[in-house]
Amino acid sequence: MLTLKLMSIALLSYLSIKLVQKQAVRLDFLDLPNERSQHVEVLPRGAGVGFVFAFFIGCLICYPSVFLIDRWMFVSILIVFIAGIIDDHHGISARFKFFTIFLAVYILWMDNYSIYTLGTWFGHRIDLPWWIALPFGMFAIAGLTNALNLIDGLDGLAGGVSIVIFCTFWFIGLKHHDHSIVMISSVMLFSLCGFMLLNWNPAKIFMGDSGSLTLGFVISILSMLSIHYIPPVVTLYLGALPVLDTLIVMVRRYRRGKSPFHADKTHMHHILVRFFENNVKKTVLFLIILQTIFSTSGYILIGVIQHDTTGWVPFGAFVGFGLIFVLFYMIFTGIQKRQLAVDKMNKINLP
Repeated sequence: MLTLKLMSIALLSYLSIKLVQKQAVRLDFLDLPNERSQHVEVLPRGAGVGFVFAFFIGCLICYPSVFLIDRWMFVSILIVFIAGIIDDHHGISARFKFFTIFLAVYILWMDNYSIYTLGTWFGHRIDLPWWIALPFGMFAIAGLTNALNLIDGLDGLAGGVSIVIFCTFWFIGLKHHDHSIVMISSVMLFSLCGFMLLNWNPAKIFMGDSGSLTLGFVISILSMLSIHYIPPVVTLYLGALPVLDTLIVMVRRYRRGKSPFHADKTHMHHILVRFFENNVKKTVLFLIILQTIFSTSGYILIGVIQHDTTGWVPFGAFVGFGLIFVLFYMIFTGIQKRQLAVDKMNKINLP
């Protein structure tokens, strides 16, 4: 019965997105191509309205008791979702986005959902008092929420990467019998399946900020819920691709003397799609596989850290993630330099 309900959610998501697609002009949900776009024609956006709507309905139908117990959590998700809809319609400032996410995190904190620990390091558990947990949670969740928003630059990328991440959280929730984690991850998974049918290259519609911001915020909530069962450092691996992409982009922009929030084409997917000769499908599949490797490594790392008696493994995992970040930064910097050199030579050789 539950499987049938989940399949119905995927269908509801698909039909809801099709409705948004048909009404895109009237709703002013149109994505106009610019210098950072991979598409050249005007396409509808706002598919997030469809699959997030299916997500809310699915949670209410499949897990009504959990939905009511965690109602304030869903209120916080709804707030971020509404901000995304407004942004899809006529745009909002980065400051307003952060304010909205901070408000949503505050609601979670009032309902006793927050990041109160950084885990055990060298035999000592690092707990956070509320006056540190609240601002730390605000900036950590806002960062991860926007990280998912930033990788939404190729057909199927944000949705495909999110599916991998939600699958990992579903396994964690199932293993530890946490109904909230199982509910959120499974319902969102099936909602995204309906979306991917319309967003895989060549995309017929984009998710927009209504989708990407909500996905990032929901992944942040799952990360926060999961630290009751897994070492907090492991969450870096579970959401590695958006986190790494954000760190790399911000470092590159800072080195160029630009604002970290300045929009450009220095994201991983922008560089890789040129490396794959503008083949979007190959690029997206490569990044989805990469996130799968990270998530699998993180899942394996859970057991390793939990059986560690020296306290060095969490530190090693953190350092390892830092080294991966540096390695990615060097690789993508090298790829971009070679691509720029090739482009320059092509211009010189033009008749």
